[in-house]
Amino acid sequence: CLGFPLSIFFIVINEFCERFSYYGMKAVLTLYFTRFLHWDDNFATAIYHTFVALCYLTPILGAIIADSWLGKFKTILCLSIVYAIGQAVLSVGSINDLTDHNRDGSPDTVAVNIALSMIGLILIALGTGGIKPCVSAFGGDQFEDDQEKQRSTFFSLFYLSINAGSLLSTLITPTLRATECGIHTKQECYPLAFGVPAILMAVALVVFVIGSKMYKKVKPQGNVMLEVSKCVGFAIKNRFRHRSKEFPKREHWLDWASEKYDKRLIAQTKMVLRVLFLYIPLPMFWAVFDQQGSRWTLQATAMNGDFYLIFSHVHLPQIVNPILIVIMVPVVDSLVYPLIKKCKLNFTPLRKMTVGMFLGSMAFVAAALVQVQIDKTYPVFPAAGQTQIKLINLGAVPATVQFQPQLKSVDVAPNEATGYMIFETSKLQSLHIISATLNKTEPLELLEGERYTLPFKWDSTGINSDLIWDNITSKPASGKSLVRFINNLRYPVNVTMGDMDFGLLDPLSVSNYSDVPKPDWTYAISASTSLSYCGVVSKKFGYGGAYTISIDNCVDSKLNIKYFEDMAPNTVHMAWQIPQYFLLTCAEVLFSVTGLEFSYSQAPSNMKAVLQAGWLLTVAVGNIIVIIVAGVSTIKEQWAEYVLFAALLLVVCIIFAVMASFYTYIDPNEIEAQFSKEEKEEDNKDQDDNEKEAEADSRM
Repeated sequence: CLGFPLSIFFIVINEFCERFSYYGMKAVLTLYFTRFLHWDDNFATAIYHTFVALCYLTPILGAIIADSWLGKFKTILCLSIVYAIGQAVLSVGSINDLTDHNRDGSPDTVAVNIALSMIGLILIALGTGGIKPCVSAFGGDQFEDDQEKQRSTFFSLFYLSINAGSLLSTLITPTLRATECGIHTKQECYPLAFGVPAILMAVALVVFVIGSKMYKKVKPQGNVMLEVSKCVGFAIKNRFRHRSKEFPKREHWLDWASEKYDKRLIAQTKMVLRVLFLYIPLPMFWAVFDQQGSRWTLQATAMNGDFYLIFSHVHLPQIVNPILIVIMVPVVDSLVYPLIKKCKLNFTPLRKMTVGMFLGSMAFVAAALVQVQIDKTYPVFPAAGQTQIKLINLGAVPATVQFQPQLKSVDVAPNEATGYMIFETSKLQSLHIISATLNKTEPLELLEGERYTLPFKWDSTGINSDLIWDNITSKPASGKSLVRFINNLRYPVNVTMGDMDFGLLDPLSVSNYSDVPKPDWTYAISASTSLSYCGVVSKKFGYGGAYTISIDNCVDSKLNIKYFEDMAPNTVHMAWQIPQYFLLTCAEVLFSVTGLEFSYSQAPSNMKAVLQAGWLLTVAVGNIIVIIVAGVSTIKEQWAEYVLFAALLLVVCIIFAVMASFYTYIDPNEIEAQFSKEEKEEDNKDQDDNEKEAEADSRM
């Protein structure tokens, strides 16, 4: 079909569905860790990158099984079944009601959810990792030796299908996650967000099986990796035995294996090791690249995500990557590279990868600049030994509040609030409130590192006050805004906002903070008793803020309310992440697409899956680097960590450029053909010698 083997279309469709499954699950994984399992950012980042590292370590196992035992087709088939089971187990493990016997909205035995989730992720890592080196190499096997151009186009189409699946899943699964589901209580629907990818993995498996009779299946050629390892080990041992000067040097250290292994295997091993040596600096690129799904996702939760999109729960910058990939791969392949070639510029694969690494470094410089702006908007929270107090005057007359013993005096206007004031916890003992002709002393028992709010009100009965523990010392982890209500009426009322019920509030009592489900929406706020009802429409709360809303009075069924801003909403817009995603996408096109093709083109025919596994192993090592940095780093500022990664990648980029300048490109097929020719000539010579001996014997 159009010069391509028909079988590759089944492989491309299979890859699209499998990548939808993987990236769809991965798109919500960090949020699943922080919001459902309630892990902190650093631990969630470490587990996320441990999972990704495992996904890229298992390709070695997949390559050994494919090249030595089952062959690529059966390996893909068997491990895809494991993969689909893992997705299903993860989906079941994310069901909130699984152990919620008391129906309070939280799992009674969260260890069960964690255990199922980890089992599911391990099976997914085994499945997706095991088939990774096989699928692309299996697609390459479908072409004849004279179809080099079609094979190159296939790798571009293959990568295009990866990112088409990634794009759709990044749009769909966050939206599925944001829908509410549950038997007893309605919460973010992770079972659906993980369940749809599980279904897509089952579809991928079915599509792959349908094309079974059309595939060109190359038989496994023995335990190649074991043979290579033995060959390398023997060469090192033999060289050590003959280290004295009396033994002449050989052209290559692997030639010391020639006493035991044939020239073809030694030559193939040389090809593989030359490429693997080039792979040494590459993990640093993946250490940067894969932080899209962890650090950059967490960075986005501290930004203003108001985009007015149909997919309102999608972080827009995240979908920039797959959108740009889908656009840029064909454009670069059919327009940019031919144009560079016409300009007679020798833009070799390794030079493309070098430029990609440089752009990856610049992407993290951009991320650091964005983080600096975000940090400027963060509120100041109490440090160790400190406490913060905010005053709200709900009365109609001004008041003066004295912090005892003689620490500070603050005037508070009617129906106004102060900001949070910082005090040393050990020194602050009480508050003295003076309003009109009345005064009151409020004794304090405060905890270090916490925030408190003191609403007070002067009326005919005196000064009423109630110290409230705020229980927030950080920006909302969900990225949404928080809201709570204070009853400034003289009688109890039931307060609701949209579908949220804040319960019955007594006079001057305060509700707990609750997440605003959709921060860019307005909500109907109501305060009611058994005899009356008042309502009003709220403002839009934005992202990352916290508000106290006072219920002041009701006139003609219209509720009068007052907003007090406890924490400013996020002001740095999420669109500022787009430049860093754009730079990283350009880096990916130049680095990853080229690397896949380079790995295949430089590999001997019987070691293509092994070299693909080596390429994927660099991704695993890159994620291990992130785990180490997240675990041992003493850097407190996130922007500084971004700068560290940018600097490391830039240094590695320079090292790789120097290494690449010494690399000589080869054609493995040509070298193997030469060996085949020599072997055939030797066989013919042996046959001629045997015939001559037989003729001589017959004469005798």
